[in-house]
Amino acid sequence: MYSTFLLGDAGVQWGDFLFYLIMFIIMLLIVKHFAWGPVTKMMDKRATKISNDIDSAEKARKEAEGLAAKRQTALENSRTEAAGIIDRAKQNGEQQKASIVNAANEEVKTMKANAKKDIQQEKQDALSSVKNDVAELSIEIASKIIQKELTPESQKELVDSYIEGLGKQNGNR
Repeated sequence: MYSTFLLGDAGVQWGDFLFYLIMFIIMLLIVKHFAWGPVTKMMDKRATKISNDIDSAEKARKEAEGLAAKRQTALENSRTEAAGIIDRAKQNGEQQKASIVNAANEEVKTMKANAKKDIQQEKQDALSSVKNDVAELSIEIASKIIQKELTPESQKELVDSYIEGLGKQNGNR
């Protein structure tokens, strides 16, 4: 009874069993040849592509970090250079300021010296003019007093003595 349950009423049909087994093996070989090989190749290609993409991304990340470091270094160098340029400009400005002030001071000194010379010259000219005016007035007064004309020599002596007298009076003041 037990054998009937497993094998059925007719028993095992070994011919059908072998046929199905051979067909299954042939189908398995066909699937392996036409489907399994291309699928595994495709999976290998995909795995290789993913691996290459990961490697490329890692390489790009490292390059980006390197570029960022270079950019930061260049920025710091630019800041340092800009600070140096500003310092040099300040120093040049201070030097120009000092130079302009010194030149102005020298010009003022020269102008003062020239003004003193001009004043002295004007003073001498004024004194000479006053001497001549005083001499003429003195001669006129003296000639009116004396009622006669003086000779040029006596005129000169009279003027010189009068000027000396004026000089002594100015010196006493």
